[in-house]
Amino acid sequence: MTDGRSGGGRRYDAVALSLHWLTALAILGLLVAGFTMTSLPRGSAQQFVLFQLHKSVGITVLLLTVLRLAWRLAHRPPDLPAGMPNWEVLAAKAGHLGLYLLLFGLPLSGWAVVSASPFNIPTVLYGVVPWPHLPVLSTLADKKPVAEALEGIHTAAAWCLIVLLLVHVGAALRHHLLLKDDVLRRMLPRFSFLSRSPVP
Repeated sequence: MTDGRSGGGRRYDAVALSLHWLTALAILGLLVAGFTMTSLPRGSAQQFVLFQLHKSVGITVLLLTVLRLAWRLAHRPPDLPAGMPNWEVLAAKAGHLGLYLLLFGLPLSGWAVVSASPFNIPTVLYGVVPWPHLPVLSTLADKKPVAEALEGIHTAAAWCLIVLLLVHVGAALRHHLLLKDDVLRRMLPRFSFLSRSPVP
């Protein structure tokens, strides 16, 4: 009996792979830019440029995550290895749920921070596409305490994502190096040397 969705083979399809690695690269760039821009002199030209890029890539991650979730719901991912303990299956599902929550929560909290900022700096994605602020937050009479609280939430979420990503990568390497199954290889492009395996 199937759930009616397409997919379910032993390797992720090209769309899922592309969305996964585009998101991974974007998240890496966001984290680097985020820590760099907060260490620069406040109000400097370099900080302004990084803030604008950070906002642009953050919204891109939000849109990519919407696409990823829609694709995942329509295309069943590969089955987990046979014989995987129940606790590990639950841990894998919990980890993926946590990643999706943070991939939505981080961009949304960043959007909220920008919207509540007393500086009211417009967001123009990649210097081309104007992006609106959230109306409820942008019209607050006293924005500063709200913006500071939201910024704390955004920073905490970023650290949570870092921890979860380290666990995610560690689990993938454990499967590849210790358990020697196809969990990691099925998420790698076919041209990767690590993907040269019996995975169809």
